[in-house]
Amino acid sequence: MPDDQNKGPIRRFLDAPPDSVAKTVTVAVALCLVASMVVSAAAVALRPVQEVNKQRDKQINVLEVAGVYQPGDNVQEAFAAFEPHVLDLSTGEFTDQWEIEEFDQLATAKDPAIVRALDEDPAGLGGQMQAYRMIYLLRDDAGEIDKVILPVEGYGLWSTLYGFIALEENGNDIFGLQFYQHGETPGLGAEVDNPRWKALWNGKKLRDDEGDLEITVAKTVPPAGPEFHVDALAGATLTSAGVDSLVRFWMGEAGYAPFLERLKAGEI
Repeated sequence: MPDDQNKGPIRRFLDAPPDSVAKTVTVAVALCLVASMVVSAAAVALRPVQEVNKQRDKQINVLEVAGVYQPGDNVQEAFAAFEPHVLDLSTGEFTDQWEIEEFDQLATAKDPAIVRALDEDPAGLGGQMQAYRMIYLLRDDAGEIDKVILPVEGYGLWSTLYGFIALEENGNDIFGLQFYQHGETPGLGAEVDNPRWKALWNGKKLRDDEGDLEITVAKTVPPAGPEFHVDALAGATLTSAGVDSLVRFWMGEAGYAPFLERLKAGEI
């Protein structure tokens, strides 16, 4: 019978005791490789499903912030009532530079040709912002604008908050605000998702009669009055300040103000 020296490496491995170091390490490495291949294959296979679910979640948020979503609704059918437009922020006008189906907000965020630098960055956008945004109009049965849904984003305490603000047809009265993505502290900053806090935004105003932007998220009511005030989140000072800054930024001249002026003038 041949001794170990005359055996091949595979035979020596198979003949080794089950608890030998070589066999233990080899089996562990093999299992890790197989597991990683399975996980990678699953991730690739599920990516289209994940993208569909992500898009559906965003559509639900648009429906919710506009007050037209009920659990069990067909999301695609309900969302079809909204009129998407790509908005040029600098002019406040719609652009046909892209087909609606081809416009990818995240992709354009990485395109240096359509990203502009910011002299001031109160919303914490990294010193630059996209020059174009996808917005949504909801019309009533008579074809008149009922709600305007505008995407907003800005830095809170730990993360960038992404969401939508819904305005009434006059472009000044707030119908709702909600976020669909953030990483704020559960029980504190994450209370931006609390329905009771979100309900505080309904009926608030952006600007006073002189056209000054007065909407504020704070612990105390500002001199402009309670119609411009949303209570800050308890124990979440920095998240509240972030929401205040991002809303004021996007509703200001660097954001949607040119568009909202045209909306108020009846040019949309």
